[in-house]
Amino acid sequence: MKKIVFTLLAALSLIACTCQEEQACEPIYDRSDFVEVTEVIPDVILEIRYYSTYNFVGTRIDGYERPLALMTRQAADSLKAVNDELKAQGYRLKIWDAYRPQRAVNHFIRWAEAIQDTAMKAVFYPMVDKSLLFEQGYIYARSSHSRGSTVDLTLIDAATGKELDMGSSFDWFGIESHPDYRCKLYRQSENRLTLRNAMLRHGFEGLDSEWWHFTLSDEPYPDTYFDFPIE
Repeated sequence: MKKIVFTLLAALSLIACTCQEEQACEPIYDRSDFVEVTEVIPDVILEIRYYSTYNFVGTRIDGYERPLALMTRQAADSLKAVNDELKAQGYRLKIWDAYRPQRAVNHFIRWAEAIQDTAMKAVFYPMVDKSLLFEQGYIYARSSHSRGSTVDLTLIDAATGKELDMGSSFDWFGIESHPDYRCKLYRQSENRLTLRNAMLRHGFEGLDSEWWHFTLSDEPYPDTYFDFPIE
């Protein structure tokens, strides 16, 4: 029964839309209020995982036609304020994902339902049964990323060019990714707090299951899920 429910959700979410009561859903492909983050923050580092094959699915994800980070102008401007603060402390921002088309979320759903496909299990979810990804909240039919004001990111030591040790890798499916997880090393928790505190100070909210995930609190499209490709 659960699989049928999520299959239905996937079918209903094939296009992005804004839905109000008693109004029809209309596709949203307009990207006029979106900018490339590198235009606002020229020194940001990009490693767009879903453009590559190094992600929990193991293939390039639908809608990622170029390795770009797109966000709404409002979110990008707020992220620049974060960058300016952390840059003064000797850090750089590294982005793994920003705007995510709804078609990419649909790709995740199809992958999650293909229980036999576990090619990347050892790297991203060795302790999680793939059949429980929906139930345990790792995969959803909708993502805040599709609203354009969410970003997945980490910190780079500007002096060494190396990522700070955050205690778990990006897209690790497990409690180790929770922001309040008690990391093995004190500096890992401190590194998480450095990122989190800077993001909160400049208007972003975190997620209780992913230390790398932040959404602009006053996001301009709180009910809209876009589906234009990243190109």
